[in-house]
Amino acid sequence: MKRLTFKKIDAFATDKSSGNPAGAIYLDTGNELSPMEMQRIAAELKGFVNEVGYVSKLDEDTFVLKYYSSEREVDFCGHATIAIMYDLFKSNAGLLKKPTINIITSKGKSLVENRILDEDAVFISAPLPRFSNKFIPATHIAEALGISIQDIRENYPIETVNAGLETLIVPIQALQTMLAIHPDFMKLKLFCENNSIDIVEVFSSEVSDKSNRFRTRVFAPRYGYLEDPATGSGNAAFGYYLIKHRGWGGEVISLEQNNKMDNANIIKLLTRQNETNDIEVAFGGGAVLRIQGEYFLV
Repeated sequence: MKRLTFKKIDAFATDKSSGNPAGAIYLDTGNELSPMEMQRIAAELKGFVNEVGYVSKLDEDTFVLKYYSSEREVDFCGHATIAIMYDLFKSNAGLLKKPTINIITSKGKSLVENRILDEDAVFISAPLPRFSNKFIPATHIAEALGISIQDIRENYPIETVNAGLETLIVPIQALQTMLAIHPDFMKLKLFCENNSIDIVEVFSSEVSDKSNRFRTRVFAPRYGYLEDPATGSGNAAFGYYLIKHRGWGGEVISLEQNNKMDNANIIKLLTRQNETNDIEVAFGGGAVLRIQGEYFLV
């Protein structure tokens, strides 16, 4: 039997919203669990958390993360990264003094910026984007989402961009329309599989709180659940999309996410220059620790 340190942490939670639940397993070494054991734990936690992040320490300033949903390994999971990094800073006085640390995922090395004392948030650099030239007819997208093609906004393009996950971005005309979207799980899952899409992100420039710039929703049936209530990697992809199409200048902005008019989760975006002078989008937010204890793997 293995005894593992376990926490349930809700990323991007506010005083009005519950955030996105992530499981966190803290490992002594990177090979303490096999991939099969990591997948088993994530499957056992289905319905309790959306993804499980496994974290181990490489050196004083670097941590290694792996992610699993109930269905499969995930290349990069933004909300689990926010949850784990926020908890690491908050629970370690030495780390809390550090302005930055590094993480290593399957997508490479990323910078984590500590703004907990000033903004109660951490910011994670997303992988540099990869835009796809794949064409998916708008009629097929509308059918998969269960909406009319007239609901899709024309002055922004439909586009696929990968900033950790292959993300299909779909502009929606009106906020009320977007909040009412409720796709059929299996139909949308089949659509994603057939088009090699990890997640579908819809957005509107109409918001419920004028201090925010956009409202988003993210659907992720390939990972075993219909909707992701607060997303790091998807919204980072959206940030790169906005920069490309001149919808955002790179300053700090806040996004609303979920299907609740007045109780949205809040995700922050900003840009910064990396060591090779590339412009990176970083996503940020806080988290709330809900449960901590031990996980027994028999």
